[in-house]
Amino acid sequence: MIAIWESGLTFAQPFIAHGPRAARPRAVIVGAGVGGLACAIRLAAAGFTVTVVERHGHVGGKIRTLPSAAGPIDAGPTVLTMRHVFDQLFALAGARLEDHVTLVAQPLLARHFWSDGATLDLFADEAESAAAVHTFAGPKAEAQFTDFCRRCRALFAAFDAPMMRAAEPRQAALTTHVLRHPHLIGKMAPLSTMAAMLRRQFDDPRLAQLFGRYATYVGGSPLRTPAVLALIWQSEAAGVWVVKGGMHRLAGAMAELATAQGVAFRLNTHVDRIEVQSGRATGVVLDGGTRLPADAVVFNGDPRALAVGALGRAVTQVAPVTLRTARSHSARVHSFAARVTGPDIAHHNVFFGDTPWSEFRDLAAGRIPDDPTLYLCAEDRGQGQAPPPLERFEMIANAPATDAGCADGKELDQWHRKIMHRMAAFGIAFTPTPGTDTVTTPETFAGLFPQSVGALYGQSPHGLMAAFRRPVARTIVPGLYLAGGGAHPGAGVPMATLSARHAAEAILSDLTSPSMSGRTAMPGGMSTA
Repeated sequence: MIAIWESGLTFAQPFIAHGPRAARPRAVIVGAGVGGLACAIRLAAAGFTVTVVERHGHVGGKIRTLPSAAGPIDAGPTVLTMRHVFDQLFALAGARLEDHVTLVAQPLLARHFWSDGATLDLFADEAESAAAVHTFAGPKAEAQFTDFCRRCRALFAAFDAPMMRAAEPRQAALTTHVLRHPHLIGKMAPLSTMAAMLRRQFDDPRLAQLFGRYATYVGGSPLRTPAVLALIWQSEAAGVWVVKGGMHRLAGAMAELATAQGVAFRLNTHVDRIEVQSGRATGVVLDGGTRLPADAVVFNGDPRALAVGALGRAVTQVAPVTLRTARSHSARVHSFAARVTGPDIAHHNVFFGDTPWSEFRDLAAGRIPDDPTLYLCAEDRGQGQAPPPLERFEMIANAPATDAGCADGKELDQWHRKIMHRMAAFGIAFTPTPGTDTVTTPETFAGLFPQSVGALYGQSPHGLMAAFRRPVARTIVPGLYLAGGGAHPGAGVPMATLSARHAAEAILSDLTSPSMSGRTAMPGGMSTA
């Protein structure tokens, strides 16, 4: 029997063999990002023999670190949201998340700065945030903020099950859901972009600018992202946790949990191709010719790599939508250690540009923004103790995705000086001043994550149908599945972890149902069933 227990619900079906194989079904996972790690944990808990193959020498994918005099610095995601996703994952393996990592809840979600000296703190307590908005922009702004929070809660609650937790979301089902709850139509603002909706929501343009930045959490522009994605605010408002020591500790804990369940990791190992026999994925072939047979292969990378043939010509029919769909934005990311002087900063800090929407017009034109908003994570703050004198920082500026070789050194140097000058204009000074050697560029990301074209979030979220065009877990090739930020439900650590649930459940369903061996998928990666 293969069984999986979660949230009190038991799924158990007899394993039905599709030919000679070992008593325990075998899974090979290509890529050790959080989607791959979560899928390994789930499949091992379900009785699989699991091997994870990773081309880099570390686990975590985009949860990565760079060395510094103050210790390893996160150079990817900075905080944890939707904690319940990870609590459920660890419980599935008979463990508790808090026994493996130390999480520090953040009462202060983020501190926001404008060049005219205005600041606004937002909190996990909505009443505290509302009071701060009142002080910042007056009673009408407070009422508008409270209404916005109600809107986002309603949208998140409405779309959680039919979209994020649905393995294969369908437009018809979602339309039916909305028609049954017509109050959602106005909250969705289906014909509006996020920016247009926010301009109507808030009289104060600074608040529209602030909440518009949540489009960047999925690599999009508020000028082109559908208004419904304002629900992203709710995922942060519902709680933010700092992982003590850095987000890489979470990836390490997931790998340790997987290892304790018997999962084997092969790091610094490149997969030459995914093997397909008689129309079904049957394993992977490594560089050098070693074959790893499998009953299920999970690809935890950018699905575009399959479509372009980077994993062999036998799987190029998978996710063809990635070849004709625009890519998400990318970023230039500083990761450095320094002493800091200036205004008091929190763990999360946002320094807004003076022309709110010009940044996104530049990105749409493929240009580095001239007046960017800068996000600064002070990694050693927000942990209930004074930060050390030499702190670790991650600073992120939006940039267009590109894989066009190395970034131009002269342009990068000029941009870097502009960014440091802008931080100085806010009163922030770093000693020593970080150099361009601390910057990870889209071109670098393109090399780290093959066939991503430097995009950090997979496909673009622009357009009302973007979510339906994203590849899903079950592919057109029986036995081959997708997990990670490039697959449904999308980018971000919690979303990639949810994608692993979809992949694992699809595998369990398919391997216990002979009729699934002939299942087909639509061109974008959506299954026909």
